[in-house]
Amino acid sequence: MKLIVDANVLFSFFKKDSFTRNFILSHPELELFTPVYVFEELDKHKDEVKSKSGINDKIFELTKQELQIYVTVLKLNELRNFWEEAGQVSPDPDDSPYFAAALALNCVLSI
Repeated sequence: MKLIVDANVLFSFFKKDSFTRNFILSHPELELFTPVYVFEELDKHKDEVKSKSGINDKIFELTKQELQIYVTVLKLNELRNFWEEAGQVSPDPDDSPYFAAALALNCVLSI
């Protein structure tokens, strides 16, 4: 099953015992996707993620690398053809890239 995941889902992956982390790791049949900028958001909020997860810089980087094994990053040019439609159906303009990804891949959105 293909699933679009947002930044909050990926942020929660950093907590070692989180439901989200355990769910992702125990369901290899899931194909997870996210827009490229989400990993930039992770870096932007690195200190907050580390603080809330109780991890250091090294564990943050290792966890981010592990996360990239499970989540396929979609480049913005792959979503460009769906921007207009996504903007029309997204209740929040900030979520439009996730809607564009769901439209591009014809799959479920988890935000």
